[in-house]
Amino acid sequence: MDSALALIAQSSLKQGLPTFKVGQTVRVHQKIKEGGKERVQVFEGLIIQTNKGTGISGTVTIRKIVDGIGVERIYSIHSPNIAKIEITKEARVRRSKLYYMRDLTGKSARMRTTILEGQVFEPKSAAQIQAEKDAVEAEKQAQKDAAEAKKAAEKVQDAASEKEVQNDAPADESGKDENNAVEAEKKSE
Repeated sequence: MDSALALIAQSSLKQGLPTFKVGQTVRVHQKIKEGGKERVQVFEGLIIQTNKGTGISGTVTIRKIVDGIGVERIYSIHSPNIAKIEITKEARVRRSKLYYMRDLTGKSARMRTTILEGQVFEPKSAAQIQAEKDAVEAEKQAQKDAAEAKKAAEKVQDAASEKEVQNDAPADESGKDENNAVEAEKKSE
């Protein structure tokens, strides 16, 4: 029974996600279905808590302040409703839970951060990762085939040039014999 659950949980895991740390500022793009339409809503805030690591039940609690009111959301890391996650900043913190941030407002709620650019993590399914691996392997195989074809062409060209050299060689030797005979006659005179 446990192995069946583990297999299902393993197939539901998203690949290519980073390890989330407390103190990071992230932008979560969440899919929202309203009626027959689907849209993406962005929620940007500070990670104040991570729970249960990176497994299927892993969650992060993200807090932001809107019009002076603190808003917290808990996201399941491997939820199919998360379109992508961007890490924008990272602060150096010395606690595993930043619950004290709930009491701070204004400038006191700021943290010394490092801005991170270009770190966008789009969850990938196992099929997408396998397709990328297959594409890379196909490209490597194509390069290998091209190199082998180039070597074969060089061998054919070398064989053709050797035949030309062999065809030219007897004519050169006969020419040398004639030259040697002419030189021998000149010496004898």
